[in-house]
Amino acid sequence: MTIVVGYSPSGQGRAALRAAVRYAARTAEGLAIASHQYHDPERGMTAASESEVRAEVALSDLDCGDITVHSSPERDIGEFLLSVVDEVHASLVVIGLRRKPPIGKLNLGASARRVVLGAPCPVLAVKDDSASGATIPPRSS
Repeated sequence: MTIVVGYSPSGQGRAALRAAVRYAARTAEGLAIASHQYHDPERGMTAASESEVRAEVALSDLDCGDITVHSSPERDIGEFLLSVVDEVHASLVVIGLRRKPPIGKLNLGASARRVVLGAPCPVLAVKDDSASGATIPPRSS
């Protein structure tokens, strides 16, 4: 089986990637990284390249088996993630969420809501941990 993770070089994208890599290493599943479009102040709308994504995965020092990187000019992140989920017959989808102020916690972003409601498999949503500077410790066996 394969784990799909939505990725962009942001706090929530990195948190999702770290969680997906750890899960894939524990379960010996492959990892399909959906490198989606984001706005870069210098380059405009772009997606992280395969080499940038693999460099980010390498920081984990975990062996997570087969890794494929998918990218698309699709601007609708939710639709793109769901198309990768269908393509690889995913067993799990991992997405990152932005931290929101107390009033905003009632509202899940449109892309996240689309993935949570549309995925045919479980969805793991992780919080952006860049604001606190904390890292998610690896789970001990």
